[in-house]
Amino acid sequence: MRIAIFTDIHGNASALNAVLSDIDSRKDIERIYCLGDMIGIGPDTNEVLQMLFSRTDISMITGNHDEAVLSLAKGQKYPKSHSHTKEHHQWILGRLDESFIPKLEKLQRTIKENIEGHSILFTHYQIKSSYINEPISKDPFSSIVTPSIENLEKLFRDNNENLICFGHHHPLHYFIGDKTIYLNPGSLGCNNRPTAPYAIITFSKEAIEIKLEETTYDNTSFLESYHKLQVPERDFILKVFHGNQLGL
Repeated sequence: MRIAIFTDIHGNASALNAVLSDIDSRKDIERIYCLGDMIGIGPDTNEVLQMLFSRTDISMITGNHDEAVLSLAKGQKYPKSHSHTKEHHQWILGRLDESFIPKLEKLQRTIKENIEGHSILFTHYQIKSSYINEPISKDPFSSIVTPSIENLEKLFRDNNENLICFGHHHPLHYFIGDKTIYLNPGSLGCNNRPTAPYAIITFSKEAIEIKLEETTYDNTSFLESYHKLQVPERDFILKVFHGNQLGL
């Protein structure tokens, strides 16, 4: 069986469209897994969600940005740890098509699968078992650790899966431990180059084969839209999350 995974689209419809087109052109992917943070940062909220929810071959889980926006939509307590992004999330919510709210609410935080005898965990980031049902206001996702096999084995020490796929931290993570492979293909939508990363995973009874992929696309209109739409904190976002590619 062969699957594709990607994560952290962050409201970048151009990048998502490029990756989905690349995956579809292969004609050998049986399932796609999206590992959270579909919205937030980038302004293409509805376009991204329409692409994802219109398909029947994509399984999705929520990330911290998705859940923070949902907390505002539902009038729930907003996480103090995200106080610096509240204005931005309010802006995202103001543009969100309300028909997507119940669809986002139905998504789980984790998915567990067994493929060809291999156990897999799909999660946005590590969540302690005692926090799995806590609201986003309780900060259920663990603090980000520096990518290394030692740190990831410690972070996921309570998990026994053969493969753990996650996102949240935007750089690529690909580490092979004695019992577990740790894979984060990197943020699909936030990059300092006009590229969108994802991964193809092939399962056989004997092995798990991982191929890291990267799709190039024209991101000029997307980057310019931050200014055209007057996205809150746009200068900071363009510098930190997109490498100041516009050179402004």
